[in-house]
Amino acid sequence: MSSDVVAQAQYRARAVLRQMREARFFKMKETIPVKNTLRSKDFYSPIDQRAFNRRRFLIGAGALSGLALTGQLPSYAAPRAPKFTADPFSLGVASGDPLPDSVALWTRLAPDPLNGGGMPARPVTVKWEIAADEGMKEIALRGSAVASPELGHSVHVEAQGLKPGRWYWYRFMTGDAVSPIGRTRTAPALNAQPDRLRFAFASCQHYETGFFTAYKHMAGEQIDLVIHLGDYIYEGAPVAGRPRQHNSPEIISLEDYRNRYALYKSDANLKLAHAAFPWVVTWDDHEVDNNYAGDVPEDKQSRQAFLERRAHAYQAYYEHMPLRRSSLPRGPGMRLYRRLRFGDLAEFNVLDTRQYRDDQPCGDGSKPLCPEALKPQATMMGEAQERWLFNNLGGSKALWNVIAQQVMMAPWDSAAGIEQRLSMDKWGAYPAALNRFLNFLRDRKPSNPVVITGDIHSNWAADIKADFNNPGSAVVATEFVGTSITSGGDGIDMRPDVERQMGENPHFKFFNGQRGYVRCDVNPKRWQTDFRILAAVTKPDEPISTRASFVVENGKPGTVNA
Repeated sequence: MSSDVVAQAQYRARAVLRQMREARFFKMKETIPVKNTLRSKDFYSPIDQRAFNRRRFLIGAGALSGLALTGQLPSYAAPRAPKFTADPFSLGVASGDPLPDSVALWTRLAPDPLNGGGMPARPVTVKWEIAADEGMKEIALRGSAVASPELGHSVHVEAQGLKPGRWYWYRFMTGDAVSPIGRTRTAPALNAQPDRLRFAFASCQHYETGFFTAYKHMAGEQIDLVIHLGDYIYEGAPVAGRPRQHNSPEIISLEDYRNRYALYKSDANLKLAHAAFPWVVTWDDHEVDNNYAGDVPEDKQSRQAFLERRAHAYQAYYEHMPLRRSSLPRGPGMRLYRRLRFGDLAEFNVLDTRQYRDDQPCGDGSKPLCPEALKPQATMMGEAQERWLFNNLGGSKALWNVIAQQVMMAPWDSAAGIEQRLSMDKWGAYPAALNRFLNFLRDRKPSNPVVITGDIHSNWAADIKADFNNPGSAVVATEFVGTSITSGGDGIDMRPDVERQMGENPHFKFFNGQRGYVRCDVNPKRWQTDFRILAAVTKPDEPISTRASFVVENGKPGTVNA
């Protein structure tokens, strides 16, 4: 029997054993055995059972059989790379979730990216190396990983043993193919006192409605980190007349989602931004289905059918993001909320407000609150995630506490006069959940809470008040909402409907309806937010400018013009 056949048999046996173990115990704990790193609980806690139950997971196991747990197997455990007729690194490279001594490195082998990837149905060994210099001469770490067909031949490496607070460069190799070189940066040591952190955040990058020029500009910024707040892809069918076209009808199957991610990640500007900085990612709705809530889809389909679709979507998301093994999906459940620390300067709590939320209480759209919205147990995050967030904020020693999440927290009343009309998909339609969070901020007073948000395809700056129904209520936090990369097309600076209503929403300080991203510069004295915009995204290579800047002073919640 050839060594390749033996290797494949060994690989499959190990994968089956791992799957059985995970199906039995359901959760995986990721422990990083290096000093001065975050503990396992910082990256993983049991999945909220409101969103997923094991019985339905096992019932759907046949449909989800493509998902297997991969590990760092020795290089002999997979056969040599095939002969490639096209670049297997067509989707580029990425890094993410930096720790003081570790970073997650990502790539996916896909010589035919828009047609399932074009890889053979067997595992392939991929070598990787990380260096202290751009020329890849001063190698700090090297190793090999297995790209398995069960995970779309994606590679997720957790490079450990790095120095804190410094830049590194990395690449992958398989056969004769070598990936582009990416750049990444570790977080400062946990006991460090950084004097500065610069990052950008972005969301909502609809491929069809514009060009990803914003990412070209982002790649040239002097920043340490990118936060992506969701809607990395859009699930819909192509629409005629748009600047670019989707590559299939609405996506449902695992292969559909893989091909849609491949379309988006083939964009040169997106690849450039991924290769320039480490990213911290979370999802919103379009990674699965517009405005879905927990196990409730937008479209009419059975719960079981939707959970199967959600499982495909979650797996494809993991396969294409620079995530750690602690985020590996389990059927239609995937632990994505997590905490990242940057010395004593900043701590990021990255939320998931889709997987565990209750259904929109009064249906979609904007309307007055119905009685269903007033239920005291209503949740946006699920009980486990909410408890996790409050524990983190309550025990945080960081100067700035960042809540990175999806939908607008400050309520926007779009009705004139006494009547109130709120978006049913945002925090304002879940007043019990919102008030629990506001009461916590008022009572526990974590240091300098700042909420960063995506979703709404426009820029906003707002004061978060302890009671939005009381104009004299104390300001307890600040919210910055970032516009889309492209979603919605070119946009305009000020919408007439928003301008009419600004006076009825005095907690909002700024609005802009153009496209781009948000740049933040944080130091011990103040936080500055710059809204970076493009005049148009329906044509490529537009210049970028700063539309407005706002500042939050240390110890003074709320924002003022810079």
